[in-house]
Amino acid sequence: MQVRSQLLALIKSGEWRADGQLPTERALSERFDVGRRHVRQALDALEAEGLVWRRQGKGTFIGQPADPMGDLAAKITGETNALEVMEARLCIEPELAALCAVRMLSDEVARLRHLAQRQFEATDAQATELWDGALHRLIAQCARNRPLLTAYALLDKIRSNPDWVTIRARARDGASLEVTHSEHLAIIDAIGLGHADAARQAMRDHLETRFKALAGEIDRAVKTEGNTFFAAETET
Repeated sequence: MQVRSQLLALIKSGEWRADGQLPTERALSERFDVGRRHVRQALDALEAEGLVWRRQGKGTFIGQPADPMGDLAAKITGETNALEVMEARLCIEPELAALCAVRMLSDEVARLRHLAQRQFEATDAQATELWDGALHRLIAQCARNRPLLTAYALLDKIRSNPDWVTIRARARDGASLEVTHSEHLAIIDAIGLGHADAARQAMRDHLETRFKALAGEIDRAVKTEGNTFFAAETET
């Protein structure tokens, strides 16, 4: 558990190669003064949570494998705004949740519950974002529909824009974290029971809550700070 915490701290520190590759298992073993088996177990846990991925013979990398949609995402980011992305998520993610309810395996439901708890227990905005993204990503993956997953991956890439991450962090507060956790559990409960319609509605309810919080934060920033970036967010 300690090695896993140390790896998480390393991931959040930004101390890795430009391509997102972590140090080798041997280097991590020496750095943390533990056996390589402990490092490998910790990496296995992080991989199961969608926080790292491995390429055989190449090493371990932060996040998920690069998607060919990455270049398109970079282009679209400059032509859209955070609220439009939320509208797109409302079109796609409820259907992913519904498919997930009929295709998710029992051990994957347990992983969802674990990620929801991690997100709820996160002690800073960066960790909150990390676990929230991992939870929604796992739902998308377990829907087992490649075209929808590709569409989700595009949105996920666009919303990783640092400025938008800041907006989302500011739209969260103690009360909204409680609400978010409750809504996450409602989604997971519906998925676990195999109720597609309930999962679809629970995801829609959750995203609509986040949409309202995001719109409210952007409006507040424009009125109180006159921030031109936030103002641009509200023009479309």
